[in-house]
Parts: sequence; structure tokens; C-alpha cells
Amino acid sequence: MPYIANTDDDRRAMLEAIGVESMEALWQGAQVFEPSPDLHAIPDRQSEFEVTRRLSSLAARNRSDLVCFAGGGFYEHFIPAAISHIVERGEFLTAYTPYQAEASQGTLQAIYEYQSAICRLTEMAVSNASLYDGGTALFEAILMALRKGRGEKILLAGSLNPLYRQMIACASAHLGGEVVVTADAPPTQVAQELRAHLDRNTAAVVIQYPDFFGALFDWCDLVGEAQELGATTICACYPVALSLVTPPGAMGFDIVTGEGQSLGSPLAFGGPYLGFIASTREFMRRMPGRIVGRTRDGRGKTGFVLTLQAREQHIRREKATSNICTNESLLALRAVIYLSLLGKGGFRRVGQLCNAKAVYARNRLETISGVEFVDPNGFFNEFAIELPVSAEDLVAHLMQKGFLAGVPLGLFFPGRKRQLLVAVTELRTRAEIDALAQAVKEAL
Repeated sequence: MPYIANTDDDRRAMLEAIGVESMEALWQGAQVFEPSPDLHAIPDRQSEFEVTRRLSSLAARNRSDLVCFAGGGFYEHFIPAAISHIVERGEFLTAYTPYQAEASQGTLQAIYEYQSAICRLTEMAVSNASLYDGGTALFEAILMALRKGRGEKILLAGSLNPLYRQMIACASAHLGGEVVVTADAPPTQVAQELRAHLDRNTAAVVIQYPDFFGALFDWCDLVGEAQELGATTICACYPVALSLVTPPGAMGFDIVTGEGQSLGSPLAFGGPYLGFIASTREFMRRMPGRIVGRTRDGRGKTGFVLTLQAREQHIRREKATSNICTNESLLALRAVIYLSLLGKGGFRRVGQLCNAKAVYARNRLETISGVEFVDPNGFFNEFAIELPVSAEDLVAHLMQKGFLAGVPLGLFFPGRKRQLLVAVTELRTRAEIDALAQAVKEAL
């Protein structure tokens, strides 16, 4: 008998909300799915060849030739060809849950190496085997802070990725307590507002670094003040930026999370993606999901096992450390292969190219009449500009010129309709940056 979480009261509330008396009434005569002409429904009785050709013609409508300057948490980086060749080996591609250590040493070692890489990258003590995406990892970090039992208030920087903020609002609705969000302002103002709300009832302070608008800031002082009051400090970071900037661990954060898509995985129209999470040793036993450890067998031979958590802990409902009992092994494998292929020097070089090309792009856009910069703070590879016209309109116009010019901030912030978030990675050439600047100048 399967377990169904909805109680009778839950079902009655949902039926009442949609104006239906019972489940029987809901299904009686219901048209579950009515094809829309907009979906280009495939006619009956077509062959495999005809269906494939039809689907291919629909897929060809997608634009995949745009020069990408969009970011906002997800970035187009160069992906070495060797990554896919290794990941698609049968040993990895078909690997199942590695509870049986003696039959899963390859998978377990790969996860262990991934965890080690994340710890080095963030300068934290412990990492888990990965999570679904950056937003999931951030919410799990908040749960880790709440389990500490030192308060109920969650402080979110307004410069946090708005997608993460939506996920946190949805997932935390049942937790109670208070969620306070600062203004979507430059880091100095965000820091002041966070300080104003800090008290001994604060369970966690959540900051993004670099923030959603690309700005960098030294959070050491605020981290120390929050920890003195017993609050857990959480940093959501962009991993490629850590090739150049001070790692969150060096600033004293308790927990570090992030979206690992930029470490060897394609944008892929939104997924699948990779969430990473790392922490100090204090939070090790509160960490969700799987953790792989290295040990020795009875003969002294090195081996790898799932550790610190019993398999059954994931099904203990409200008493579980987390109800997440899986991970993104293939995406985590892509990440560790990417970092291994580049090495420390190569990874740093990627960061240098991203930063140098972003500086060049900012300087070129600065010469255009009507373009102003939103934040004077330092940045890694992303920055926001103010335009004399709607950013959405400009992006739509430049798509016809072959550019995905950035992320219109009005999509998330009503007061920023004329602001555009521009990201530059190592893939962009000087010629492409010059062409973008010229296209913006002509459009304005």
C-alpha cells in the first residue's frame, strides 16, 4: 500500500479551492488533456520517420546560434570534449545507488573526489555528494541552520537570486518563523539592513557572493557579528568566481552552497543541474543527502563507503536530517572531471579570462550615450547597466541581430525595467563584445 501524504482534510481543502464537491465529481466526465492547436498535435497514424521529421522541424525553431551574454546564475562556459566521453562510460552512466560498497567502489571514489574538490574550492571542511540544484542546496542549508535550534528568523539579502528567493518562500511556508528580505540594493546597503535585523532570534543570515547583480563585497565583519549572536551564516556562491576571489570559507561562513552547472555542464534549456553544499565540521551531521568517506578494510586496503548517516534516516519524515536520499552523481562527476582537466592553473586562467573580458565589455558599453552603471562595486564577470529604454525591448531587438544581450532585471524586479544584467565568460571574443557594443549603440 503506497504512502500518500495528503490527509482527508488536505483533499477537502483542495477540492473546495477549485469548487468541486468530491474526487468522483472531479473525475466524472473530466477531459484530462485537450490538445491545443498551439502544441502542433501530431496527426494519427504517422510512421516513426514522419514523426521524427515533424519533431525535428519544430525543434529547428529554437535559436541556438545567439551570442550569449546572459547569466543570472547560469553561464555558458567552455566544456572539454573529454567530459562527455568519460561520463557516458557504462560504469558511470548506469550506476545505481551505491549502498553496496563492495560493488560500487568506482562510483564512490568519484563522489569522494568531487567532495574533496568542492571543499578545496570553497575552503570548507565537509561536502556532501551533491544535491538537485543551487536553490535546493540553499534551502537545505537553511534547514541545517534551523536544526541548530538557536532562533527562527531567516534574514535574506535582497541581492539574492530571485529564483532562489521564490524557492525558499515556497519551501519554507510550512516551517513557521519569520523570513526577512532586505532591499535589492548595493552590498553596503544590504549589509546595513541585515545588521539592523540581526538579533538572538536570528537562525540564519543568507548572502550571495558575487550577488545576483554581479557585485563583490567583503562580508567578513557581518559574518562575525552574526555568529556572535548565534546565527548561522550561509553563502550562495558562483563557483567559477572562486578561481580568483576570496573563498567563502576564508570569510568565515558556516555553510556554502551554489549552482555547479558552470563546472562542465551545458545550459541545456534549464537542466538537469547540480547543487553543491559544504560546511564546517560543526554542521557535518546535519548535512542532507549522501556523504562518501574514505576508510580501510581489514587488510589495510583503502576503500570508499557511505558514511555518517544510516540508510534509513531518509525515511524518518520530520525526524530525518533530510528527506533527500539521492544526488546528482553524473553532474557531480562532470564537475570533478572539469576541475581535474583544467587543474589549479587552468581553472584560475578561466577566471582571469572571464574577468578581463567582462572589464573590457563594461569599458566598451560605458562609451555609449545613455548607458550608466548601476553599482560602482567590484565585480567578477557580471554587471548591471541602466538603459534609456526598456531592457526587455532592447533584448528582443538584439535577438534579431544575433545576440542574447543579457537578463532584463524587470523580469524579477518591477523597479528595474530599464536595467540589464550582462555576463561575460571566457567564450566571448573581443570581436563579439565589440559587435554587441555597436549593436547596443545603434539600437539606442
